[in-house]
Amino acid sequence: MTRPASPTDSPRLPRLFSLQGALSQRASIATEISGQVTELMAEGQLSTHLQPLGWLRDGEVMGHEALLRGPRGHVLAAPDALFAAAASEGVSFDLEVQAVKLALMAWRQQGMPGHLFVNLSAGALTALVAHPVAHGIWGLIRSHQLPTQQLVVEITEHERVADLSGLLEAVEVLKRLKVQLALDDFGDGRSSLRLWAELKPEFVKIDKYFTRDIATHPDKVQTITALRRIAETFGTQMVAEGIESTEELRVLRDLGIELGQGYLLGRPQPAAVDTLLPEAREVIHSRQIAVLPSRPRQARHDFTLEALSQPVEPLPADATHRQAAKRFLADEHLKAVALVRDGRPVGLVNRQGFFNHYSRPYFKELYDQHPCLLFANTEPLMLEAHIGLEQLTDVLTSEDQRYLSEGFIVTRNGRYHGMGTGERLVRAVTELRIEAARHANPLTFLPGNIPLTLHIARLLQMGTPFVACYADLNHFKPFNDHYGYWRGDEMICLLARTLVAHCDPLRDFVGHVGGDDFVVLFQSEDWRQRIEALVAAFNNEARSLFDEDARRRGGIEAEDRDGVMRFFPMTTLSAGVVPIGAGTFAQPEMVASAAAVAKHKAKQKAAGLHVEPWVVASAVAAMPEAVT
Repeated sequence: MTRPASPTDSPRLPRLFSLQGALSQRASIATEISGQVTELMAEGQLSTHLQPLGWLRDGEVMGHEALLRGPRGHVLAAPDALFAAAASEGVSFDLEVQAVKLALMAWRQQGMPGHLFVNLSAGALTALVAHPVAHGIWGLIRSHQLPTQQLVVEITEHERVADLSGLLEAVEVLKRLKVQLALDDFGDGRSSLRLWAELKPEFVKIDKYFTRDIATHPDKVQTITALRRIAETFGTQMVAEGIESTEELRVLRDLGIELGQGYLLGRPQPAAVDTLLPEAREVIHSRQIAVLPSRPRQARHDFTLEALSQPVEPLPADATHRQAAKRFLADEHLKAVALVRDGRPVGLVNRQGFFNHYSRPYFKELYDQHPCLLFANTEPLMLEAHIGLEQLTDVLTSEDQRYLSEGFIVTRNGRYHGMGTGERLVRAVTELRIEAARHANPLTFLPGNIPLTLHIARLLQMGTPFVACYADLNHFKPFNDHYGYWRGDEMICLLARTLVAHCDPLRDFVGHVGGDDFVVLFQSEDWRQRIEALVAAFNNEARSLFDEDARRRGGIEAEDRDGVMRFFPMTTLSAGVVPIGAGTFAQPEMVASAAAVAKHKAKQKAAGLHVEPWVVASAVAAMPEAVT
């Protein structure tokens, strides 16, 4: 006989008891620390730690942020715990004021250079400035003759400002005292761009979310770039918080961010510092530039059919052939006209088709007074004005291609809006696709000509020594003609994968400039070993794309450029390499030309690798072919 299950047999109860235990423990801790914030303030057991802020252009210390700390080893040692306990005790304002006083005292005692950043919530700042003597802070500043122009009030918890007018008045008081202003954690999801515009702070500290792993997140790069432009508009200096890796620091420096803060630059500690940490200074002074992460650029998302619509006055649905003829004869550029009933298109009359009928014998006598809808296209292509490029591309590749010659009707919510022509549609789609391909190759999704040119420009501007490698395939056209474009695309994708696999993504830039042409910009010091390895790897892997007979013979029979059948060796890789010193070229086009010359020499020699001598500024005059 089975024993009835008791309540304690439930597998959910241990978890319940565990939760109850945790809640009980938390309640016990809360009881233990109740009133302790007031006690710590009264006993003078709180202290200030200082974390440096540094200029990313030269690595100098710009100032320090004052951070409140509880007694070491105490349950309230960490600032988060300290302020949470203060909130539960109802002494948050008193704790903020105490933190500012401690920071000012530390500043005075240590003779700190540069600026001092002190934290105040928006509510605390408003209340503090409204107080006649600012709870002793102004007196403290005057008695110690502290330079207010070097003091920066960093507003925290600014996402929910209850009294905006009061805050604005408080900020005006600060400005009259020459105290500067900073917004903290901007971009944390609750920040207000309007508040930035209203307060006009001298500094805005960008939330560490955007700094973390920025070297591998293109969206964060775009966001930081956009915020930098806003900062320039408002005359604000940006501070990137939470910098913890050399890759993050290099990207932020290269994006033009003025100031940085984080463990890589300096940790919070009791004493002020006069230099950033060596690892940070090394990155800031390095000529190596970051390879900015980029997302394959798609065609313009803002493009719609509206841009191609032409405002052509339609004809009524009962318009006669005589009326249609009169309309076409009055406007020799009119290709087609819509027939509309109650605002909705019911047919399309194409100029050429119309006159093919109208010029026939006896047509005028028989049909001149009849509705032209009789011979019109009553099922024309009708497209909504809001559709984008992707849908238009589908239209362009559809089986029904009549619209290329007769045109199509543009509607808005089913009502007539205008006319479109196949010619304009083809041109627009082609131009937008070409523009997208210049940013990212549609086959390999690698950066195209524009990002490549921008990266070369950054290398030249920084004066960074680098190596330009122009990679091209030997005997690719015969392979593509023999096996077809599908296998040809496989060969190009294989080359793209091989290049990427042998490059350092944080130091080396791989660009696809079109067809089987690729350019790699190496900052890796072992660039020669990498190129030799990738040439060998590609040549070996490319054999698998040939059939067994071709691999046995070492090549294929195919037509040459003159249409003559001859034997071609298997496809291999040529790499023309130009090592470029600092201050060599002024324009990216010069680098591209020099690399193209090296590639041409590599293909002429039928060698996998051709390396030009190091190109330095003094040698440019001796290389006219490289700069033409």
